[in-house]
Amino acid sequence: LWIEGEARAPSPGVDVAAFRLIQEALTNTLKHAGSQARAWVRLYYGDRDLTVEIEDDGRGTATFMADNGDNPGHGLVGMYERVALYGGELKIGPRVGGGFGVRARFPLEA
Repeated sequence: LWIEGEARAPSPGVDVAAFRLIQEALTNTLKHAGSQARAWVRLYYGDRDLTVEIEDDGRGTATFMADNGDNPGHGLVGMYERVALYGGELKIGPRVGGGFGVRARFPLEA
C-alpha cells in the first residue's frame, strides 16, 4: 500500500465506493491472477480528487476471460457503477508486461 499526497477524508459515499473498489479488485486478484501473483494498492490525493490504483502481476485477462466466457461479471460492472455514481472515471484492463490493473479517479467532494 502506497499513499501519496496529503491524505484527507473524502465524502462518506466516495469513501465507501473507494473501499469497495479496492476490495473487489483484490478479490479478483485472488480469484484470477494465480497463486504466485502479487498485488499493490496506491492512493493519490490530489487537490480535488482521489485516485485509487490496484494492480497485480498475475496472469492477466486470459484466465479471467476463460473463467467467465465473454461476460465480464458483476464485479467489474459494479466497479463502473460505483465510480460513475460519484462522477468519477474508471479504467480497467491488462497491464503492459502482464497482470491486470484498475484505476479510478473520484472527486473528493461528491
